[in-house]
Amino acid sequence: MPDFRLRVFQSVARHLSFTKAAQELFISQPAVTKHVRELERSYGQRLFERRGNRIALTAAGHLLLAHADTVEALHHQLTDQLYALHHEAAGRLRLGASTTLAQYMLPPILPAFQARYPHIELTMLNANSEQIAEALLHGHLDLAFVEGRSKNRDLHYELLLQDELVAVRRSTGSLPVAMPLAEALQHPLVLRERGSGTLEVLEFALRAQQIRLDQLNVALYLDNTEGIKSYLEAAPACLGFVSQRAVTRDVQVGRLEIVPIPELRLSRQFEAVWVQGQPFSAQAQRFLAYARRQLMDEV
Repeated sequence: MPDFRLRVFQSVARHLSFTKAAQELFISQPAVTKHVRELERSYGQRLFERRGNRIALTAAGHLLLAHADTVEALHHQLTDQLYALHHEAAGRLRLGASTTLAQYMLPPILPAFQARYPHIELTMLNANSEQIAEALLHGHLDLAFVEGRSKNRDLHYELLLQDELVAVRRSTGSLPVAMPLAEALQHPLVLRERGSGTLEVLEFALRAQQIRLDQLNVALYLDNTEGIKSYLEAAPACLGFVSQRAVTRDVQVGRLEIVPIPELRLSRQFEAVWVQGQPFSAQAQRFLAYARRQLMDEV
């Protein structure tokens, strides 16, 4: 965007936090404050108001945000069209991915995509499936990849890849032995947080066995798979449920082991998702086709 001050303002408006805007833009918090105050002096209007320990957009702030978003979209559209004159792919591509995909599946394929399309400005948000859906609906993402079973009728979903959740624990050094579900659920459990696709798949599978989440002995809920794996290494009595793809290396080096539970079917789908009925950008189309080829080759 031509005016960096507008980009700063958008970041503050999106997060409703000067601190988070500074972190996102890699500038100091006083610099964020300075840019916002310059805009307020320029337009003669307050853009934010304090409500206790929080901030909120004023009426002028809401109006400026709508116009700033339009300016940003037009800027990226112009960039796309200018590069298209030379038959080059360019522009902005804002990706989102739920945790398993963002940590284990997508990062290894991003460098080759960037090398092939160096003029595409690529960003990726890592959040749980519920948060990714919200970001899409609010126009903060162009394309996303999620796991889980819930669907939003305002979003379009397409199958990307099959996945399987497994029960894991700290390695005992012995060969895996199947464990009855009743015995497994006696262990303290380490689970993903509410809103995650991983927890949703487990919840559906347990519901089929007439078991509710509030009946489980949950030691801890964590918002990322790496945290669950680290916790399990330090807690030999616990079991966790994660994507099989997330523990391949840990099993190979003997840190964790998979515990088969025959009564639980924990299959799920990784899906590409975007807003229903909205134009699908050329950059998003390129990346989706590329991701399909790369991820299918790994299977």
